[in-house]
Amino acid sequence: MTARGPYAKGEAKRAEVIDVALELFSRKGYDRTSFREVARLAGLSQAGLLHHFRTKEELFIEVLRRRDERNTRFYDQAVDDNVSIEGLTEIIKHNAGEPGLVRLYVAMSAESTDAASPARQFFVNRYGMLRANIAADIRRKQESGELPDSLDPQSAASLVIAAADGLQLQWLLDPDQVDMGAMLEQLTSLLRGVEASSRRR
Repeated sequence: MTARGPYAKGEAKRAEVIDVALELFSRKGYDRTSFREVARLAGLSQAGLLHHFRTKEELFIEVLRRRDERNTRFYDQAVDDNVSIEGLTEIIKHNAGEPGLVRLYVAMSAESTDAASPARQFFVNRYGMLRANIAADIRRKQESGELPDSLDPQSAASLVIAAADGLQLQWLLDPDQVDMGAMLEQLTSLLRGVEASSRRR
């Protein structure tokens, strides 16, 4: 049943605030975006914004969730299987058009290693889910003969995710020299060649 009345309006305004913040964080970065600016562009007073989000950090966590939801929709459009290495590669290619969000993600994922970081649990959960999804995709590819049985799915999944995150950092530093999508595709090709390589030794 669809919610109506003040609750529905409150949820709609909250979603609008998250969309505004995502756009600002993407364009200007987290540190250069003020709570006041988010409130103004969302048509709220600062007190009104605090009704929905108590802190800028809390708002940021919701922005990260919204970014993941948007990327999931992009997965669905890009590939048939939305938890695959190919889907992750397509998202990395897509991220080249959003340097602000990539910069924000890289910075906050590093800061989340601090035990006191408000983003820590988000990233712990996110990496756990992503590892499980990519490992499951690797197992499917092993069953179909696309990837060699010699690969450990969990280890290979961690390597693919580490490569994706590391390439985003390198791309931010030197975008003209780093083609994130192409390099991740090359890693996938290398994984496919592991068994053939070992047989030639």
